[in-house]
Amino acid sequence: MEYNNNNNNNNSNRRYNKSYNNYNNNNNNNNNNYNNNYNNNNKRRYNNRRDNADAGNARKSDGPKREAILDLAKYKDQQIRVKFIGGRQVIGTLKGYDQLMNLVLDDVEETLRDPEDDTVLLKDQTRKLGQVVVRGPLLLTISPVDGSEIIDNPFVNEELKEDE
Repeated sequence: MEYNNNNNNNNSNRRYNKSYNNYNNNNNNNNNNYNNNYNNNNKRRYNNRRDNADAGNARKSDGPKREAILDLAKYKDQQIRVKFIGGRQVIGTLKGYDQLMNLVLDDVEETLRDPEDDTVLLKDQTRKLGQVVVRGPLLLTISPVDGSEIIDNPFVNEELKEDE
């Protein structure tokens, strides 16, 4: 009987070892499958990103190109007056520009404003700024200096006449 008991114990140990080995083998296979799936998913993600990026570039170049609202080429190397959002005003020579309407101006002079009233420009007081890079989103107006002249408000006299 003892012999048989040992036999039974050995058999049960073998069964245990077999099931443990199967567990380990399955676990290793599962880990390998997990790693393979993880790597494959990453490859798919990377390829999708790359494909989407290529498709995005294709869409941008396929559509019609936007042209600038204002043709600044005719003002190149000429003096222009630029008014900014916020009330500042400068006069300078246009040296360069880009499609976002960023400007490079040279020999720039800013017309100063009255300290008490920001809306009033002091025509006789300016300060030299030299070369300036102007961001496009800050532009309010661009006009050539040649052929334009600042005049007095014609409606001020009419208002005075109406009051009398």
